[in-house]
Amino acid sequence: MGKVFCDVSVSVNGYLAGPAQSRENPLGEGGELLHRWQFERADENRAEIEAICDAGAFIMGRNMFGPIRGEWDSEWQGWWGDEPPYHGPVFVLTHHPRESIEMKGGTTFHFVTDGIESALRQAREAAGDRDISIAGGASTINQYLAAGLLDEVRLHVAPVVLDGGERLFEGLPSRELELVSARPTSLVTHVSYRVRG
Repeated sequence: MGKVFCDVSVSVNGYLAGPAQSRENPLGEGGELLHRWQFERADENRAEIEAICDAGAFIMGRNMFGPIRGEWDSEWQGWWGDEPPYHGPVFVLTHHPRESIEMKGGTTFHFVTDGIESALRQAREAAGDRDISIAGGASTINQYLAAGLLDEVRLHVAPVVLDGGERLFEGLPSRELELVSARPTSLVTHVSYRVRG
């Protein structure tokens, strides 16, 4: 059985997205600065970029899938266009049922209404022996951390301070992390931790 990890860009003060997220601005105000390293310095960060989507299945919160609240807008198929980067099954946590959506490139979004444990069970079945990525956002990652269901936290710390937004580790009980690796580059520091206990 593979491990369960998250792999996210974060500000130095812990935000995965800035304030005022919207359909037009999915990362919120200043949130795009967290991802400069993937586009402006892709060559020096190639291994980390490739590792982000290297999983057998993915789990994300509804906010990461889209800005829609309440009942679904049946036209909305996610932030990523016709061919999302996942190329595998993605389980979206939601309170509102929706039929699965098959996209180009092998990504299929499945909508899970019965909680994080159910989403993880379904992701394990789909992933087989491969790893499972808790893709985000912050609230979803925090839920898996609080429940003790996350094995590894991979952070890409951008030299940016954001004034609010979606914050990682917010409201969590104390938990010890063990450093696995750290590698600084010009626009980001890549840090991986094993979750202990």
